[in-house]
Amino acid sequence: MFGDLFEEDGDGFSSFTPGTGVKGRECEPPPPRGKIKLCGIKNQGGTCYLNSLIQTLLFTPEFREELFRLGPDELGCLADKDKPEAKARVIPLELQRLFSHLLLVDEQTASTTDLTDSFGWTNNEEMGQQDVQELNRILFSALESSLVGTSGSSLIHRLYHGTLVNQITCKECGNISERQEDFLDLTLSVRGVSGLEEALWNMFVEEEMFEGNNLYRCSRCYQLVRAAKSAKLRKLPPFLTISLLRFNFDFAKCERYKETGRYVFPLTFNLRPFCEQNNWPDSESSYELFSVIIHKGGCYGGHYHVYIKDIDQLGHWEAPVSLLFFIASENSVDTEDPLSVLTVILAQEESKCVLVDQLGQKLMNKTGTPWSKKYKKQYGTISKFLQNHPEVFMLVSNGTRVALKAAGPATTEPSPTEPVSSASANNSPDNTELETAGDTEGPDGCHWFNLNDSTVTAISETDIEKQFQGKESAYMLFYRKTTMKRPPEAIGNPAYEVPPHLVETVQEENARLQQRRAEFDASSNSVEVRLHLAPHYHWQNGALHPVSPDEDSIITVTFDRRKTVGDLRLMQDLWEGDMALTLAMNVPAGLHLYDTLTGKLELNSAGHRPSRTEFGQPCSKGLHAKLFLCVLVHEHLSVRDAGIRLMTSLYLCPGPVPTATQLFLYFSVGLAPSVGQELEIIVEESLTVKECLTEMLQMAKLDGESWHLRRVDWCEEIGEPLMDENASLKEAKVIHGDTLVLVEGRLPPKVRFQFWMISYVETFQTAFFHLISISGLPQTVCEDVHRRD
Repeated sequence: MFGDLFEEDGDGFSSFTPGTGVKGRECEPPPPRGKIKLCGIKNQGGTCYLNSLIQTLLFTPEFREELFRLGPDELGCLADKDKPEAKARVIPLELQRLFSHLLLVDEQTASTTDLTDSFGWTNNEEMGQQDVQELNRILFSALESSLVGTSGSSLIHRLYHGTLVNQITCKECGNISERQEDFLDLTLSVRGVSGLEEALWNMFVEEEMFEGNNLYRCSRCYQLVRAAKSAKLRKLPPFLTISLLRFNFDFAKCERYKETGRYVFPLTFNLRPFCEQNNWPDSESSYELFSVIIHKGGCYGGHYHVYIKDIDQLGHWEAPVSLLFFIASENSVDTEDPLSVLTVILAQEESKCVLVDQLGQKLMNKTGTPWSKKYKKQYGTISKFLQNHPEVFMLVSNGTRVALKAAGPATTEPSPTEPVSSASANNSPDNTELETAGDTEGPDGCHWFNLNDSTVTAISETDIEKQFQGKESAYMLFYRKTTMKRPPEAIGNPAYEVPPHLVETVQEENARLQQRRAEFDASSNSVEVRLHLAPHYHWQNGALHPVSPDEDSIITVTFDRRKTVGDLRLMQDLWEGDMALTLAMNVPAGLHLYDTLTGKLELNSAGHRPSRTEFGQPCSKGLHAKLFLCVLVHEHLSVRDAGIRLMTSLYLCPGPVPTATQLFLYFSVGLAPSVGQELEIIVEESLTVKECLTEMLQMAKLDGESWHLRRVDWCEEIGEPLMDENASLKEAKVIHGDTLVLVEGRLPPKVRFQFWMISYVETFQTAFFHLISISGLPQTVCEDVHRRD
């Protein structure tokens, strides 16, 4: 009947798996636990139902501690499980190992592969043959069989088994015929009832009458008589499991369907009205809810996750904040926090889902700055950032779309001196309302969490009401007696009652993880820095070049990019004296220096990339990259106006000296200048572009008039042409030291055209025409025509 109920369907139910082509990902150690401090469980492909049940058992402290009390002398050892003569009880041993891992190993997720192997499940097809209700019975049956002959043989029976009695009362003689049966869970109907208490009332209070054509044969009267059939609870277990019949079969349509109607279940309730003994005290029949396994989807596919009450307060809980807080006011968005910005963008989308490729454009529209310039250095690519925040974002459609999870965490934390409250939010100018997702804690100080495979998020008690109805609704309910209190030493102590041999194993695993993370962290942050030492370079034709091609002028240093530039300077064994560092880039003209590094900057925040190099100048700290730009100095300028400072180096070069009205220019023919191919010219700044072009053509010994001038930018790429050939060099903003390129081809001719513009004057209610002549280029566009009043 259930078929592929446990197979994960597509949109919204599956987790995005990043590509395996990322370099070094296979060597990356698992991430540590997040701020919630609880561990999730990896989904093997269709085991979300198993993960939900395992987490429920883990957060049942009494079950967990009873299991931990069984030592190796009773259960054996996992290392001996393959030995024929050994008696290793694999299922409880694997549960112990998994529980200790989930409690103590500093890892974000754990695997259930070893546990499912102990069940004999080796493929997804076999794992897909039962749902979570069937698994609950199968797992407990397997545990009972494994624990036979040990002190824990009655573990399941003591904690989960209850007794109910079915009675038939003869209305003639009063004879009562009864049949007692044990139950592991109560299976209750969802169809036609409003909630849990009504279903219990129909099951244990309402009587079924045998009358009319449906009489009962009494064993005392020996005849068909009127009788009443009823059921009562005789023995209540410490933990009450309730399975809801959400899936039914429509015989008219011959198809399965899921009951999605409203079905209310309380956080606490009393079972005394449904018990055989009505004189029990309330404390013996009172229960509180501590786990809700939820099914999301339909009868042909879906996904399981679980809401769990953290009874031992092992997790770190933070109150969820409604997304309306972010939508209500633009002023609440911290543009320095990409999590806040992206949350607002997705929350304001009508579809609540955006293509990942379009998210960057939407962010730039909102902040005015692209992701690559504002956030990429610190947070990486936008796709990586989304993957690193699974508690907020959900990647769907094979990772091509992103949406917000139902209850995302707060993206901004209030300052300790400025606490955010509902009252202060309501009094804001924008009438922003901060809606918390419910009470911060229960009456006993415990909190609720949503454990969804590898993702763990904080929720509130009011979120449970959302699972009363709909395609995502409660499927199994777990209650515990209110009389079961936890010892003070168990509160906040995940190692409570964990056997010493398991604690030792966990400590060794944590040490290995810490070492792997340190090694991976060091290797992933190690970069090769290529240092070019200034004594091995000289200036030629406007750029730096090695003094000798055969001499090794580069020193390669492996360095941690998180360290500061000052730490790099302290490596005194590679050079003598102080060191001024400047970022350098190889351009066609040679080595170009463009940014001096300060000592407090980290290497990664200073803009360093593995493909870039550093240029080191052994000198006093006042010397930096500007002395290698080598711009000619006008002799009429004072030393101060010429930009000459203390410890500035000057180079003496042969050639005429430009006057105050002359410009020293470089130029080349045809293409961007390469090393040694530039020509130098000194011209008057009052010359027109056309006259300057003529002089350059003469110097280059070129004929013809089909030439024009173009600028060269700082990275030696040809830029825009100098369009106005009648303008002077000064008017064309050609400055001292610029590089121009002679490009073959005429400039586009100027054109002249006419159009009529009608101007309507409201005052005189008359119209007149203007004939306008415009001279310009073919690309000239009249952008704005202003209305004249």
